[in-house]
Amino acid sequence: MTASISRRQFVQLGAAAAVATAGAPYLHAAEIKAPLGLQLYSVRALLPKDFDGTLAKVASLGYKNVEAAGYYNKTAAEWRSSMDKAGLHCTSAHHALPQLKQHEDEYIDFAHAAGLSYLICSSPMKRDPAVPGPMTLDDWHWVADEFNRIGAKTKAAGITFGYHNHVEVFTTIDGTMVYNELISRTDPKLLVFEMDCGWVKAAGQDPLTWLTKTPERFPLLHVKDMVKEANGQSHSTIMGKGYIDYRPILRAAKGLKQYFVEQEEFQGDIFDELRQDAEYMKNFRF
Repeated sequence: MTASISRRQFVQLGAAAAVATAGAPYLHAAEIKAPLGLQLYSVRALLPKDFDGTLAKVASLGYKNVEAAGYYNKTAAEWRSSMDKAGLHCTSAHHALPQLKQHEDEYIDFAHAAGLSYLICSSPMKRDPAVPGPMTLDDWHWVADEFNRIGAKTKAAGITFGYHNHVEVFTTIDGTMVYNELISRTDPKLLVFEMDCGWVKAAGQDPLTWLTKTPERFPLLHVKDMVKEANGQSHSTIMGKGYIDYRPILRAAKGLKQYFVEQEEFQGDIFDELRQDAEYMKNFRF
């Protein structure tokens, strides 16, 4: 026997269902608005052998923007020409702080001539490299001051300065987490942060801790998936094959302007795995 319900009961049931599912996190899936980018460290083994051919292949996989990790002895004009030929735009570049301090004006001039929007510090340094031992909180305070100083110089040249994390900034020194200290001691007008979500998670931290507080300070993200080995160490893998759920991360990244896929290690053909990364991100919904 089939029970019948009135139109009024049907509407009431529908309303109740709507209320029940209002908090469902993925009910209205959104696409990533920022362009698909690749950190060129992913193809570091290929660029020295065939620079232009590698860039052309990267573009053919669907990547639009790239981030440099070295200039491979190219002039700014040659760099820009190769990017144009491949149909790519180089948005930013990584430099370690020791090299950046030694070549500040040179790198700023290169970035300006090559059409870059960002210069990113990819690793810090001790105030006095001759002093042995790990970085102290005073060292990190000096680094924050240097970031403000360099950021003022790049801003004057029309370039935004940023810092890219690895796991070391999630250590606690004298009760203070280094990453929090860098954020609080740097001027938001002079320094942005490029969050490498893979290394945040590998450090046992949650990207949402910072993205939900100050999303405007994180216009750039590195997206990489990670797998954990038996020894507890995390390693880079194909997007979607590891343990990182990027849906809450990308929902919280309200200030996102550009993200870069970065796969540091490969088990098979590099381009095939980068193709899988690109397809995963192009079809990603959150």
